[in-house]
Amino acid sequence: MRSDLADFELRAPQGLADALAMVEAGCRPLAGGTDVMVMLSAGKLAHRRWVDLWSVGELRGIRVEGDAVSIGALTTYTELRAHPVVVHDLPMLVQAASETGGVAIQNRGTIGGNIGNASPAADSPPALLAYGAEIELVSKRGARRVPYDAFHTGYKQTVAAPAEIIARVLVPRGGADRVHFYRKVGPRRAQAISKVCFAACGAKDDVKIALGGVAPVPLRCHEVERALLAGDIEGAVAALGRAIAPIDDVRSSARYRRRVAENLLRDFQATLARRP
Repeated sequence: MRSDLADFELRAPQGLADALAMVEAGCRPLAGGTDVMVMLSAGKLAHRRWVDLWSVGELRGIRVEGDAVSIGALTTYTELRAHPVVVHDLPMLVQAASETGGVAIQNRGTIGGNIGNASPAADSPPALLAYGAEIELVSKRGARRVPYDAFHTGYKQTVAAPAEIIARVLVPRGGADRVHFYRKVGPRRAQAISKVCFAACGAKDDVKIALGGVAPVPLRCHEVERALLAGDIEGAVAALGRAIAPIDDVRSSARYRRRVAENLLRDFQATLARRP
């Protein structure tokens, strides 16, 4: 049943401070709205009071800050795909952006919204985890940074307090000698929710591996990384089996997701081994 718009309140802030005051007062932040509008259309949007962040300039922009790329929370997928530093240093994030929805979604969907929505099947979180990203949260009380691999605490749950919003994502810049391995497996090549999303980055002496769609949260796999660095691919596959918890749902089976995740890990190890 479609929602009645008269039941909802959408407020337009005059800058970040105003937006934070509205969030403090109980409004829910709205970024690109690509997921929120789906819930609204389906009559499943429970929260009634919203603040539209789209015009908040402090949450926009991509900048190089020392050894990191600072990405404003309102940066769209289209902007990620077009930025030369992101294209050069963070190709997995560019690939994730290019495989998220269609052109309309990429023009409107934002990196902060994708993170904050906390879907375990989202496309950009595995890439961000494999790059060792940090999340900057802001509220009226100030700002704090959280390692991204500590951000998701459960299905659709995060460490962000009710009065906090995502301000930006900080992603370390890496060397050109790294392997960037990103694979999204879905029912078709475009506009599909992933069944399994696999991202891995590093060299033979340092790797980071993350997955989406195989656990209640986007998952960084530390034990798998340690086994792989020790040259134990079978141990790494076994560790992956312990780390993930895929489910049967309308998009796929747990058995299929587990087998795909294992095969992608082997593909990454083979790719890494071929590098001089």
